[in-house]
Amino acid sequence: MYSQTQTAEREKPPVPAVHARLNLLTALVSGLGGAVAIWLLAGLAQSLEQALLIAPFGASCVLLFALPQSPLAQPHNVIGGHVLSALVGLLVLNLIGDSVLAMGLGVGLAIAVMQLTGTVHPPAGGDPLVVILTGAGWSFLGLPILAGTVTLVLVAIAYHRLVSMRAYPG
Repeated sequence: MYSQTQTAEREKPPVPAVHARLNLLTALVSGLGGAVAIWLLAGLAQSLEQALLIAPFGASCVLLFALPQSPLAQPHNVIGGHVLSALVGLLVLNLIGDSVLAMGLGVGLAIAVMQLTGTVHPPAGGDPLVVILTGAGWSFLGLPILAGTVTLVLVAIAYHRLVSMRAYPG
């Protein structure tokens, strides 16, 4: 015997092919945006011989290009979340060192600071780990964090205006 939910699920009309193509197109455009952003950032890093790329930036691209209207993808959150989380990581590293405790404390404090400042950006939660695991210095705030996040946001703005035709920032 089916519950009402299962019966309702069975009775839903099939998704029209046009809608399925639109979803595929949207997904491909989003994926292309992330690929272009990382390609440009990596190319810039290589030509300048500067570190501009960290793994959490890949996760930022998911929000910037797949969910540009999300509050978590807005420039204030992307830039502010990464800068504050990296700063927390640097403070913890310099006060406690590169211990297992420092890693947990760094991520936990970064979450709290992002919530308190209204700059929650989940990918930035990984920044304290990058700082602590690599033993980053204070210059990490400028390169790759500030330069990288500003570049990603500018690429997202241009990409959405010129290619995806979705509003960003929202």
